[in-house]
Amino acid sequence: MYPPELVKPMQLELENAGFTSLHTVEEVETAIQKEGTTLVVVNSVCGCAAGTARPGAIVSLNNDKKPKNLVTVFAGVDKEATNKAREYMIPFPPSSPCIALFKGGELVHMLERHHIEGRPAEVIAANLEGAYDEYC
Repeated sequence: MYPPELVKPMQLELENAGFTSLHTVEEVETAIQKEGTTLVVVNSVCGCAAGTARPGAIVSLNNDKKPKNLVTVFAGVDKEATNKAREYMIPFPPSSPCIALFKGGELVHMLERHHIEGRPAEVIAANLEGAYDEYC
């Protein structure tokens, strides 16, 4: 478990961009099952979350089409909520950070850590924008 003062700025980065932080299993279940499309960012304290995942997810929202619902869970902080979100991401193994797009509760697009790590935020954003154009 990370200290709250360490993760708060990382949570706020996404919250200030319109994401809702989920802290319970029930909040995750409700969010994933919402009508329309839902983007889930599994946030993390690692460098690739700060350098590319969070910025890429935020920049992707400048696209004409975008998800109706924006949510995030924080790996290493909200363990149960993160585990529940990851259940919806099966068959992909748990990774953080990662970004998943759901439509009507079904996983339609996934960016695992290995898709994020070492890539600039603009590449992450472009990947997500392609998914938004197809599913949103």
